[in-house]
Amino acid sequence: MKQLNLQNPQKKLRNKFYKLGVKMIGPETIYFSKDTKIGKNVTIEPYVVFGKKVKIGNSVTIKSFSHLENCKIENKVDIGPYARIRPGAILKEGSKVGNFVEIKKSTLGKKSKVNHLTYIGDSVIGKSVNVGAGTITCNYDGVKKSKTKIKDNVFIGSNSSLVAPLTIEEGSVIGAGSVITKNVRKKSLALTRSLQTEIKNYRRKSK
Repeated sequence: MKQLNLQNPQKKLRNKFYKLGVKMIGPETIYFSKDTKIGKNVTIEPYVVFGKKVKIGNSVTIKSFSHLENCKIENKVDIGPYARIRPGAILKEGSKVGNFVEIKKSTLGKKSKVNHLTYIGDSVIGKSVNVGAGTITCNYDGVKKSKTKIKDNVFIGSNSSLVAPLTIEEGSVIGAGSVITKNVRKKSLALTRSLQTEIKNYRRKSK
């Protein structure tokens, strides 16, 4: 029985994008779907996987070990490394998604940043938002999924949990380590952190 050469379709797709001016580093490690669409001046690093229905704009950089499927990436977006862009994600112009970030069924606004170790699901994020490391949108309560809305110019401190349904209004700040369960008003500081306690001259018990 004749074996199928699965590499041939990939070689054709790589050659197609090479001719279109796509810069591929380690092209033999990059996998495309037959419906992948890529704009001009795009750089793709090794071990990137394109699932079905991916559309990439112009001047986009996709770093190593990122996985994209059924998503739309606008111009001047920076992705990865180790990013997962899941179905229904839209990354607006100039936005940035960093390492170990997962985005699902969400819109990331213009010039907004989600740089590290974060899960964004069922969310709409406005312009110029900074989402700190370790932030989670808690979109599923075990029965149904709910939406998180983050308006323009919001700053989310590291290690925050945003419990949906939730709206954070424009210009607000979420303190690091907070669990936010109620809507946050415009230009407000919201935090739910416990007060720090310090015991002077403390000695650990010995065995």
